[in-house]
Amino acid sequence: MSHIVVIGAGQAAASLIAELRKRGFDGAITLFGEEPVPPYQRPPLSKAYLLGDMPLERLFLRPEQWYADNGVTLRLGQRVDAIDVAGKTVTAGSDVISWDQLVLTTGSSPRHLPAAIGGDLAGVYVVRNLSDVDAMAPEATAGKRVLIVGGGYIGLEAAAVCAKREMQVTLVEAAPRILGRVAAPETADYFRALHQSHGVDLREGIGLARLNGTDGRVTSAELADGSTLEVDLVIVGVGIHPTTGLAEAAGITLDNGIAVDAQGRTSAPDIWAAGDCTSFPYREARLRLESVPNAIDQAECVARNMLGSNEAYVPKPWFWSDQYDVKLQIAGLNTGYDRIITRDNGNGSVSFWYYAGETLLAVDAMNDPRAFMVAKRLIEAGRSPAPEAVQAATDMKDLLK
Repeated sequence: MSHIVVIGAGQAAASLIAELRKRGFDGAITLFGEEPVPPYQRPPLSKAYLLGDMPLERLFLRPEQWYADNGVTLRLGQRVDAIDVAGKTVTAGSDVISWDQLVLTTGSSPRHLPAAIGGDLAGVYVVRNLSDVDAMAPEATAGKRVLIVGGGYIGLEAAAVCAKREMQVTLVEAAPRILGRVAAPETADYFRALHQSHGVDLREGIGLARLNGTDGRVTSAELADGSTLEVDLVIVGVGIHPTTGLAEAAGITLDNGIAVDAQGRTSAPDIWAAGDCTSFPYREARLRLESVPNAIDQAECVARNMLGSNEAYVPKPWFWSDQYDVKLQIAGLNTGYDRIITRDNGNGSVSFWYYAGETLLAVDAMNDPRAFMVAKRLIEAGRSPAPEAVQAATDMKDLLK
């Protein structure tokens, strides 16, 4: 009987396994996960779960019993130490497990502050997994002074939750502005004003010099401008990187993640990969997407290809972020834009449309789901309404005609 081993128990793994069973694969499946819980949603960790609005059970993508019912062996809380490509085995502790096909869904890991500047002090947290948030939550209480390091979406979401918990929030971003890598100045202006209206002390163009502590616990932060902040805890949101150590040690080709072909195959025979850990062919280049929709869609495509479908994965990029009472929805990829078209509906509902010449690339929609859905359909269809038509449209659906 054929045996598929999946390493990494996140969104991509859960989606791949469900698709394999849906498509009729009746062989053995073993899922390895380093955390002691089955695959769960990560986006709510820094939002509803940290706020206490979502219980643990609702985080799970599927109840643990589902895996038993579907013949999936869960090896949770177990780390895979090595992959033997030629022998088609994985080693986990003292166990050696054979496989016929192997899938790497190892995801991504947060970047930490260096220990040399206090990154290893108690009270310094990242927001990536359940244990991170469970450790942080008891400290995130009203009146506490929190420093957020990093003005990307993770940092801004953490700042919003802390502000809602009535903490004293300072956010520092070393780059000239927040969201510098991922969004237009217009979107950054929107979220800067939003956070400042909720009392966040937002400092751009100012990096962290070092953290100081007493008895091993963080107590203050020195900023690059020479100022000092007294802090009770620090949340670090300075990006993530693909988790590729196992693949690299096994001799599998890397290229900004685990390099896969259009079907999801790695450079090693019978080894596949999906999700945040991968880069794949896209428009004559390579792309790595850090998003839940990509993890789901790519993993399902890989599952079908493992069963012989031989279909190329074509991403349909979209993302979201929840901050306070604002839902940001993003369609497309804005790389290479040269102008922004603004549609402002008032009351905080606005969308920014990214164009390169006459080509629509992406849209950032804040509390404007109709703009998001229309833009998403246009981008996926390869259609670009004239910028003037976007500004003039009284009914967004007219752009689809």
